[in-house]
Amino acid sequence: MKNILVVGGGFAGVWSAVGAVRAARGVPGSDLQVTLVSSGDDLVIRPRLYESAPESLRVALDRVLGPVGVRRVAATVTGIDTRARTVAAIGRDAQPLMLEYDRLVLATGSRVVRPNLPGADRLFDIDTMTAAAELDHHLRRLPERQPQEGQFTAVVIGAGFTGLEIATELTERLRESAPAGRAGEVRVVLVERADALGPELGEGPRPYIAEAVGRLGVETRLSTTVERITESTVVLSNGEVIPAATVIWTAGMSASGLTGSIPGERDRMGRLEVDEYLRVVGCPEVYAAGDTAAAQAEPGHTVMQSCQHAVPLGKFAGHNVAADLLGLDQVPFAPTPYVTCLDLGPAGAVFTTGWDRAVQMTGQDAKKLKRQINEQWIYPPVDDASTILAQADYRTIWPTSDISA
Repeated sequence: MKNILVVGGGFAGVWSAVGAVRAARGVPGSDLQVTLVSSGDDLVIRPRLYESAPESLRVALDRVLGPVGVRRVAATVTGIDTRARTVAAIGRDAQPLMLEYDRLVLATGSRVVRPNLPGADRLFDIDTMTAAAELDHHLRRLPERQPQEGQFTAVVIGAGFTGLEIATELTERLRESAPAGRAGEVRVVLVERADALGPELGEGPRPYIAEAVGRLGVETRLSTTVERITESTVVLSNGEVIPAATVIWTAGMSASGLTGSIPGERDRMGRLEVDEYLRVVGCPEVYAAGDTAAAQAEPGHTVMQSCQHAVPLGKFAGHNVAADLLGLDQVPFAPTPYVTCLDLGPAGAVFTTGWDRAVQMTGQDAKKLKRQINEQWIYPPVDDASTILAQADYRTIWPTSDISA
């Protein structure tokens, strides 16, 4: 029996495991064991962690993997030996594990890069369910505090995709939590080192983003950084002192540190260079998917660290890793055309197509689409093997491709 080991229980890991099972179905003599190792029991719907009640934003892994025969190991991976083709891990019982593989898919995602500045331990983030839940609980407890200046002020550091979504969402969440008569104390301040909102989003959607942010009353501090954070204030590089009980960091992502265990070249975010079949260049027994892979989405464009690319990366990697062992044809990675749908809280959303992000839809129409993406399209089917395997087909496209066509 040949062993495929998938490390990581996010979107890319889940679809890699299921995609490998799908590729092997009906192949004469196929004798594959697909195993997924993850420290958690759930697929966290990470793109939604800027919303309230984040603890509910998950799907039990066993409801997706179990019906199709993927073995799941609940453990934390500590190292990978590509020469011995083994993965070291620590199980739930704190006992060491050694997992062998014939082919490995590394799909351990990315993590926020926290800053080294005074008071950084006071920062919240929404990178994981645990972190998002801590922020959510903090916001719910704000009314219980003794009244003080900045009690209902939130400073969001970083005006990229995540920063914009949490900042615009907070305007409503803070007003809902503020006691009667104190809603006027709510402030959300967005701090960005660049000279524009959404610097990586380009010129296309920026006018609508700026209009929406202004309409919601979100204050902006552009070309500005944070110098330090105290128990009750944020000190900016321009000398401004903002009383604030809530400070959220959203700036900067890097690939999982486990990429360092794999011999190969990496990009500036630590992602592994892969070939068209998602094999790690120079280490052909290892495939990378999701936020660990620096794959080419289209000529001249590398995939984004996003659910939109993690899902197809997983499906293609799963197919190709099984095809590799079974002697089948591998398939070059080819995702659907790139789109962006940015949530702007009560101001709606903005939907763009292409790498130049041409605006196709704004306001409540775009918000409706964003809700469909967040609440329906990115969720895997559960419990029914035939539906799960059908969804794992690498040719399955995002519904948004119809909109962008």
